[in-house]
Amino acid sequence: MGSLPHVVEDCGGVVQLFSDGTIYRSKDIGFPIPIINDQSVVFKDCLFDKTNNLHLRLYKPTSMSPSSPAKKFSVILFLHGGGFCVGTREWPNFHNCCLKLASGLNALVVAPDYRLAPEHRLPAAMEDGFSALQWLQAQVLSDKGDAWVNGGEADYDQVFILGDSSGGNIAHHLAVQIGAGSTGLAPVRVRGYILMAPFFGGVARTKSEEGPSEHLLNLELLDRFWRLSMPAGASRDHPLANPFGPGSLNIELVALDPILVIVGSCELLRDRAEDYARRLQEMGKKIEYVEFEGKQHGFFTNDPYSEASEEVIQDMKRFMVENSC
Repeated sequence: MGSLPHVVEDCGGVVQLFSDGTIYRSKDIGFPIPIINDQSVVFKDCLFDKTNNLHLRLYKPTSMSPSSPAKKFSVILFLHGGGFCVGTREWPNFHNCCLKLASGLNALVVAPDYRLAPEHRLPAAMEDGFSALQWLQAQVLSDKGDAWVNGGEADYDQVFILGDSSGGNIAHHLAVQIGAGSTGLAPVRVRGYILMAPFFGGVARTKSEEGPSEHLLNLELLDRFWRLSMPAGASRDHPLANPFGPGSLNIELVALDPILVIVGSCELLRDRAEDYARRLQEMGKKIEYVEFEGKQHGFFTNDPYSEASEEVIQDMKRFMVENSC
């Protein structure tokens, strides 16, 4: 008699990998975050990838902000976090965050789901992020495209890609793949990338990784996310985890659109975010680094209507205005 399958990896009960390779996903994510009812924003879901049955959620302000000089809504592609293993557009924290982005930035927010690990290891998530952009392009080019996208209210010449945590990692890889000018997506024009505490890794530990655990994150969980999401047998120095690993592409040779990095000073991922921004700056890239004192991972996403989050919105707004042409 063989022994019964037992749990070998457990992400807080939300995802469990068993010794026989089976995977259990819980419907109850245990996120005690109430959904905010923002009357100034409407939203709806759309299928964007039939093959993988992936949906996205569109968020649109009900009216143009009177203080906005723009005549149309900017477009934000929002890539959620979750260590590549958990999270959907429907999670209350991501939903609330997108409501705030739509109203605070006067933007049409496009929030796609992407395939999750360990069922779908990287680069599946990067491929799906790009598919969402191709969907956006198809709507703009089609006579029968989605009315929220091509109905004349959205300015697809002003697209910004915003990634949170693992979504920030995806945003980085999209920036490298798409390159400056985003000519392959025309008439969609990506103007810049906003990386919120991007989830990068590496075999060598950083000081912040070895520092105190956070309320929602610890090093053990970060390592588990990497084990579950990386291509089988790959280390944390794999190019999809570490932009500066031994086998990684030389980013110096790639022309990139502007990047804004935002991170809390108490985050385990802080040092990697700072190192990323410093290295790109030394390469002559247009990159900005903003650190929020005393803040932990998810300080914006999980509490988008806080005072600090209002500051984040102002930083994003300034970055978008500065890079609008």
